[in-house]
Amino acid sequence: MSRAPHVTAGRYAPPAAGRELVAVSADGSRLHVEVHGPDGAPAVVLSHGWTCSTAFWAAQIRELARDHRVIAYDQRGHGRSPAAAAYSTAALADDLVAVLEATLAPGERAVVAGHSMGGMTVMAAAGRARFAEHAAAVLLCSTGSSRLVAEATVLPLRPGRARTRMTRGLLGSPAPLGPVTPATRAVLRYATMGPGSAPDRVEACARIVHACPAGVRRAWSHVLAGLDLDDGVARLTAPTAVIAGRGDRLTPVVHARRLAAALPHCVGLTELTGMGHMTPVEAPEAVTGAVRDLASRYVDNVEKEKTP
Repeated sequence: MSRAPHVTAGRYAPPAAGRELVAVSADGSRLHVEVHGPDGAPAVVLSHGWTCSTAFWAAQIRELARDHRVIAYDQRGHGRSPAAAAYSTAALADDLVAVLEATLAPGERAVVAGHSMGGMTVMAAAGRARFAEHAAAVLLCSTGSSRLVAEATVLPLRPGRARTRMTRGLLGSPAPLGPVTPATRAVLRYATMGPGSAPDRVEACARIVHACPAGVRRAWSHVLAGLDLDDGVARLTAPTAVIAGRGDRLTPVVHARRLAAALPHCVGLTELTGMGHMTPVEAPEAVTGAVRDLASRYVDNVEKEKTP
């Protein structure tokens, strides 16, 4: 697979991967995978959200790869993973399982962290035996399991059919986003980030989101509009932490609270004041810290015990 230029620059550009590979999903879709950090170190797997890419996890990769093996992949149609014939929650689950199988040894356990659609990916895979084999703990970050369009507050209207219909049309628009400009940065900040987000963080998110092909963005929007993964939440038995921004307009904090109440083994709910939907970029220390805490509790010590 040819190397594409990163869409972010400066401190938000992800480091070069120590190793790159292609994972092949159940339907033959090819997924770009990066492995960072020392071989043999405890593993962390990062699954990004709608319209994003591995670049979204730059801060987490830089910090965690010091002493963990960090595995990040591009969802189908995003980043360096080609567009596919099918887009569905089953495909999300198939893709995550393929990445786990391609990067982890049989029985090897990892923390699996998912942001937004990446968290939905984890919920979709929760009933899969291969996922259960490899997931020691989970972080669900700025995500929800159902009623995404009905409960989104991107449009400042009263809840109801009109807002739901207009939100669905906005998120599913086939129009290209075009170049990153002051106007488009302002729109992205309003819709996806907290009002106090630093300009360089807004710029990093804008470059990532604008790089997603319009057709892929629209195809996944249809999947998200009809999302119902409540059953997947009930099957997610691994220790799971939930983190969300209180200013999130795409997946308002009510989703995080509902997840925390429904999960069989919730080990914490963190609500970040002033943060929006892009928490791994807006609050990198909090998200990285949550992943590291899960790793220290459920992966690191186990791996140390295995070392002769």
